[in-house]
Amino acid sequence: MTLFEIIILAIIQGITEFLPISSSGHLILPSVLLGWKNQGLAFDVAVHVGSLLAVIVYFRTEIIRMIIAWTTKGFSKNQNSDSKLAWWIILATLPAVVFGYLFKPYIAEYARSALVIAITTIGFGLLLWYADKRAPLNKGLDQITWKSALIIGFSQVLAMIPGTSRSGITMTAGLILGLDRESCARFSFLLSIPTILGAGLLVSYDLVQAKEAVDWMAMGLGIAFSFVSAYACIYLFLAWISRLGMTPFVIYRLILGFILLGVVFLGS
Repeated sequence: MTLFEIIILAIIQGITEFLPISSSGHLILPSVLLGWKNQGLAFDVAVHVGSLLAVIVYFRTEIIRMIIAWTTKGFSKNQNSDSKLAWWIILATLPAVVFGYLFKPYIAEYARSALVIAITTIGFGLLLWYADKRAPLNKGLDQITWKSALIIGFSQVLAMIPGTSRSGITMTAGLILGLDRESCARFSFLLSIPTILGAGLLVSYDLVQAKEAVDWMAMGLGIAFSFVSAYACIYLFLAWISRLGMTPFVIYRLILGFILLGVVFLGS
């Protein structure tokens, strides 16, 4: 990859990992529109590390509180909001772990196409719009229950289908359950930590098995640019989401989806 390709791909990954607009839908665009080659497993690991570091650094205070609360109160009757939130994140992660293990090979073989990504980008974008407009949006993060966490966790399984958007579908589920926009976003971002970590470990395992040559400079730059773009994305999204709502992201998804449909049908 050239330096320009490294920077662009890392920024795309960092931003789209957390916005409800589908990272897979964007990462396919450079190869479809510009003919760029696949960035390889090593670079995938790098940008995942950058995104993971960004969300950990941003939520460091909440993470420390949850770890302390979970280890001291998590197995007692005297639960507090932090220990419960830690449990709900663990619970919400389990469906993705189980279904990811079972269906990852089939998704990789049958679902990674521009047509699938276009359809899911549009379809789940419209579902996000419906949830944002119709749900009551009156519950806070401390009002999440184990049932809500499990529903959000099962919704995350749908993100295995390219174009769905992990953050988009988990926020959609949270909105339908009545969570306010900022609480949806915060829970989705916190839930991304074990999810991105697991995905990164799987890609790392594939990298070791493939014995792929590693471009350490590309990896370092990928981590750096992915971290900066992801951190800025989280900060700005949480600052603006209560006022803006999800409509701008829905409009963007529709535009992206129809562009991909045009590429598919005009190029066939």
